[in-house]
Amino acid sequence: MIGIFIALISGALMSIQGVFNTEVTKNTSIWVSSSWVQFSALLVCLAAWLFTGRESFSGLWKMDNKYVLLGGVLGAFITYTVIRSMASLGPARSVMLIVIAQLAVAYLIELFGMFGVEKQPLEWRKVVGMVVAIAGIVIFKWK
Repeated sequence: MIGIFIALISGALMSIQGVFNTEVTKNTSIWVSSSWVQFSALLVCLAAWLFTGRESFSGLWKMDNKYVLLGGVLGAFITYTVIRSMASLGPARSVMLIVIAQLAVAYLIELFGMFGVEKQPLEWRKVVGMVVAIAGIVIFKWK
């Protein structure tokens, strides 16, 4: 149950952050806004690290698959693409498309067992659920 609650908070925070970042971009630029987002996130993470633990950063270099260290790079592109999509589509449409893309990619990662995730069998109910979600976007976007 706690996982569901945390996921809902995460989704809400992502939507609010996207709107905030888009507004900051209006007064600066997309790269200034994205830089501020990443820099302020770094400060918050370092403060949390100081107060909650102090595990060594050297563990990063012990990773078997070094490509997983590119999460921050992906984060920068996520920030950029969220700002651009919200500016052109608005928050609701952008988030709906972002969530569908997340769902589709996450399912493909599970289906093919990519990036160290345990491979899962194809389940038609999940495919149908995704089709229903896509249909929901079409209905929502319809004018």
